[in-house]
Amino acid sequence: MTILVTGATGNVGSHLVRHLLDLGEAVRCLTRDPAKASFPEGAEVVEGDLSDPSTLPPALEGVTRAHLITFAGDDYTPIPNGESLVTQFTKAGVSRVTMLKGDVDATPIETAVAESSLEWTTLAPVEFMANMLEWVDGVQEGRVEEGFVDVPSTVVHESDIASVAAHVLVGGGYAGETLWITGPQALTVRERVEIIQEATGKHVDLVALSPEEVQAQWRSYGFSDDDIAYMTQMKTEPPMAARVPQDTVRTVTGREPLTFREWATENRTTFVAR
Repeated sequence: MTILVTGATGNVGSHLVRHLLDLGEAVRCLTRDPAKASFPEGAEVVEGDLSDPSTLPPALEGVTRAHLITFAGDDYTPIPNGESLVTQFTKAGVSRVTMLKGDVDATPIETAVAESSLEWTTLAPVEFMANMLEWVDGVQEGRVEEGFVDVPSTVVHESDIASVAAHVLVGGGYAGETLWITGPQALTVRERVEIIQEATGKHVDLVALSPEEVQAQWRSYGFSDDDIAYMTQMKTEPPMAARVPQDTVRTVTGREPLTFREWATENRTTFVAR
């Protein structure tokens, strides 16, 4: 059994490759540029792009299970060719897939997979702990500017998302389900900054931005009014899984999820090095 990992160089995909290898599985990593990719020993690397189905036949040969991203590119645009991808996957003999959800609305891939004969499970993580790497410059300078600083979020370690995916791909058992994946605590920005200070030994002044200032930043980054309205709603009226930790990691993998303190300690060098 060969498992194909798409998005294999991403925050989740890179951890997933390692988890599958640790479980003794044959892993094939799909990447647009193998020359620039680095994977653990034992992983097979193939060139291909989900947004270009013509590149996939060699990558799918002998694959029975796959992990799918549903967006691509630097701007995280939803991959549009869902039906053609499903046709190729089923024709190649793929029977089980996990899908990493990137938006509230179903993407073309999610819709096509849900309407197919594939055994599928959607992974719906809340905020990635890796998002806090955006604070690296601020931590080094001793000043982090952030909005919605008192809104809790059940931030989750990317390795835990990948571990859930690995166990589902190998063991099954969650067909047709959407699994909300969270960390063990709902932490505000203030609390996360405090933990980073403790892990790094650096003093950081947190500057709370108003909602209007945050929205102006988003607009300067090129987000549309609809995107800004959606992101504002997620910050002011977060879904329950963002406020209340779920037991998905423990239930699926048999171990407790990693804490933000553990993540901050892992990334201490990144925060303090110049």
